[in-house]
Amino acid sequence: MISLTNASLKIYLALRPCDMRKSFQGLSELATEHLGQELVREALFAFVNKRCNRLKLLYFDGSGTWVAAKRLERGSFNWPKPPQPGDKKLKLAPEALQLLLDGIDLKDSRRRDWYQLE
Repeated sequence: MISLTNASLKIYLALRPCDMRKSFQGLSELATEHLGQELVREALFAFVNKRCNRLKLLYFDGSGTWVAAKRLERGSFNWPKPPQPGDKKLKLAPEALQLLLDGIDLKDSRRRDWYQLE
């Protein structure tokens, strides 16, 4: 089961749109070859299409690979832009992914100085 409340979860967003026809093998190849990350336990990869109205999640739980998909009926995800030209991925905390999935724009949000991740 994928749990976004798991603090050890590593989340990687693909910053460039991908073909939503891809499934297990195609998304796994994108994660390893394009993003440069291995499929390891507790790693979740998020991919979006060009219009940012479809999302796929790729997750490896140690025994197999999960693919979850969401299609928005209206609107689009506020997908982050690359911080630096050429950046292909962005690492997020589970809480940030939840905000993104809930329609919150992460562009101008930031952590307060007093909040520290362990």
